Amino acid sequence: MANECTHLDQIREVVPGSDGCEECLKTGDSWVHLRLCLTCGHVGCCDASRNRHATKHYMNTGHPVIRSFEPGESWLWCYVDQLFME
Repeated sequence: MANECTHLDQIREVVPGSDGCEECLKTGDSWVHLRLCLTCGHVGCCDASRNRHATKHYMNTGHPVIRSFEPGESWLWCYVDQLFME
């Protein structure tokens, strides 16, 4: 595990793609918490959710950094470096 994220240069100013998990909304499924991709604005559900769409998005795109999309939370997670940032 890295001590410092080496992917901060991939963070962009993004517009969230939706107000909920994009894939779950299409299928009528539910989620626990939401995550925002800071490369493209994709909104996906967290790993505590059944579908884990945020992680699937990372695996399909390689976009490394997400932010919590929950009210009052602003932490970041880098999938590549396995690093939590407040």
